Amino acid sequence: MRPRTPIRARLFLTSAAFAMGLAAPLAAQDKPKTHADTPAAAYEPSMTTLGELRVEIPGRREGDPVMTEDEYNIANKIYFERCAGCHGVLRKGATGKPLTTDITRENGFEYLRDFITYGSPAGMPNWGTSGDLTEEEVDMMARYILLEPAAPPEFGMAQMRESWKLIVPPDQRPTEKMNDIDIDNLFSVTLRDSGEVALIDGATYQIHSVIKTGYAVHISRISASGRYLFVIGRDALINMIDLWMETPATVAQIKIGSEARSIETSKMHGWEDKYAIAGAYWPPQYVIMDGDTLEPLKIKSTRGMIYDDQEYHPEPRVAAILASHFRPEFLVNVKETGKILMVDYSDIKNLKVTEVEAERFLHDGGLDSSKRYFLTAANARNRVAVIDTKTGTLTAIVDTDGQTPHPGRGANLMHPTYGPVWATSHLGDDTVALIGTDPEGHPDQAWKMVQQLYALGGGSLFVKSHPSSEHLYVDATLNPDAEISGSVAVFRIADLDQEEPEFATLPIVEWADISEGQPRVVQGEFNRAGNEIWFSVWNAKDLQSAIVVVDDKTLTLKAVIKDPRLITPTGKFNVYNTRTDTY
Repeated sequence: MRPRTPIRARLFLTSAAFAMGLAAPLAAQDKPKTHADTPAAAYEPSMTTLGELRVEIPGRREGDPVMTEDEYNIANKIYFERCAGCHGVLRKGATGKPLTTDITRENGFEYLRDFITYGSPAGMPNWGTSGDLTEEEVDMMARYILLEPAAPPEFGMAQMRESWKLIVPPDQRPTEKMNDIDIDNLFSVTLRDSGEVALIDGATYQIHSVIKTGYAVHISRISASGRYLFVIGRDALINMIDLWMETPATVAQIKIGSEARSIETSKMHGWEDKYAIAGAYWPPQYVIMDGDTLEPLKIKSTRGMIYDDQEYHPEPRVAAILASHFRPEFLVNVKETGKILMVDYSDIKNLKVTEVEAERFLHDGGLDSSKRYFLTAANARNRVAVIDTKTGTLTAIVDTDGQTPHPGRGANLMHPTYGPVWATSHLGDDTVALIGTDPEGHPDQAWKMVQQLYALGGGSLFVKSHPSSEHLYVDATLNPDAEISGSVAVFRIADLDQEEPEFATLPIVEWADISEGQPRVVQGEFNRAGNEIWFSVWNAKDLQSAIVVVDDKTLTLKAVIKDPRLITPTGKFNVYNTRTDTY
């Protein structure tokens, strides 16, 4: 293998203003009958994201920079929108470095100002030179992180029940499918900055409907029956959408915190759709809900000790959640403490949780082709943890030999030499790691990195393949080079037995025929048949975006979907592939 190529430039994150606008709290007469009518708590709960909270500046000390209340709240909003995802609400660090005041004060204002302006080769975006932040905003952010972080409010059962809206009770929903939509080939497409999802037909490419949701929907998940679509935004708002209705619409809604990333439903035979689970970044907790109504039933905090040094962590955020096909369990990634929780939902009143010590900074991941093993990235440690969902135990920790693995759900391939493998690309460099996943047929290669590929460059967010496909697709969404971030690398699976396989480059942005801005290509998603793959062309909110459809057999342009309603499209989730964990 040749040495990894260094990062050639800084990663860049596309700027976008938050689209807030949640539904107002229910009037008393509109609440579900189970709602409590007593005061919720000692403080007035906020129904907005962390970025909208008006907070007081924590006590200043001598020598602290001067900052007005208005400046502090503006900076707090910027930090939530653009920084907290990597550095944490309390700035303890995860994918990004810690920004606690013992570190920031030692470096000083000028260092911080320059670092924010120019970024670093290790992945810190160049917020100033990219134009994302003005010179005044950079100055303000440098002063902001010299001050102690504000602690946001908690969000418990009273606040959740206050936000819960049962819009259409189960007994008032259709008893049969009321539309002609081919639901299994429907795509749920995140319209990030408009706070919506678009439901797009996988055959005709027509938009069936655009539905208001929370801001920046992170994932879409499908009930085991295929009827209900669950989406969760970064603002922790969940929408449960009934796809049987004449026009699909939200039938239940709840807010589970101030910031969140993950939702899933129960899939074990006999427990299909009985429960839904969602995890929050703030407060650090997960909640188990009724699968038909989203009524919150059980909240569990994830605060606790880091698995290796046994030090307390106040903000262990919930990242990926996955439902086991072998046991009535949810697998819950707790990012900062490095634990994967096996949450047994067979008796939630007497909840049993098995803690599996894995690795710190757990993020995203998916199942192998047998659906038995869960492979998940511990991205700041450059490793992948492997969990056997049948036995509920840790199988392996695999070094990826790349910087910051970010697989999405990963990609399963049939390698010509090593048999079944699972792939992840990396944020920090151009490598793709292939990990053997067949302990019975290929025991010598199981749970080892069997091959390293080299793609377009750093800044990759997702890899994608399909059982019917002969290709592996790798994006480079966050690469600072516009030509690279606008293209996709495609490896031919049959050629992976070569020492250094070559890849084809698909000019997705060029095919989309968008000349304004720096549109970025993100997250390939196959249709149900696996004969075409869709890519989002993600542009600024006020510029044109698109979805490009590629013929998987010929690697040629098949269609371009453009519509004024397609505002900042990012993640796409085919109903069948998502429901059956096909990737």
